Amino acid sequence: MECDAQGIAFNGSYLGYLEVAQAEYFRNLGFSIYKIAKHGYFDSAVVKTVIEFKSPVMVDEIIALHARVSNIGNTSLQLDVEIYREHEEALLSRIEAIYVGLQAPEMIKKRVPDDIRTLVHTFEKSGLIEPLNEFPDLERANL
Repeated sequence: MECDAQGIAFNGSYLGYLEVAQAEYFRNLGFSIYKIAKHGYFDSAVVKTVIEFKSPVMVDEIIALHARVSNIGNTSLQLDVEIYREHEEALLSRIEAIYVGLQAPEMIKKRVPDDIRTLVHTFEKSGLIEPLNEFPDLERANL
């Protein structure tokens, strides 16, 4: 379903890869973006994506997604995703996505919570993942 008639991953598939990368990035930090949104702690919407295609992903290829948060603003964050073939070093594609925090259903911008800022900052600077129990509000929203 992801590939077109030439056996190349259809460009729309890359937004699906972005969604997987985002969910897994935060799951690695100890929480589910879907659970915390459902409990009203923090939700976000993509407001901008830039996809740079260097080499195609072909049918039946296993890919690796490398994600990092490169910037957190007041109400936004930027997630950068690089796509590689599994066990290879050549970059296939790069995605830059800007997410804006929002309070649904009113669709009002919402500040990125300090707990998420701290977890991301620590991970991006040191590679360490702080225990979720140090962030009780976020931990509760993740149940």
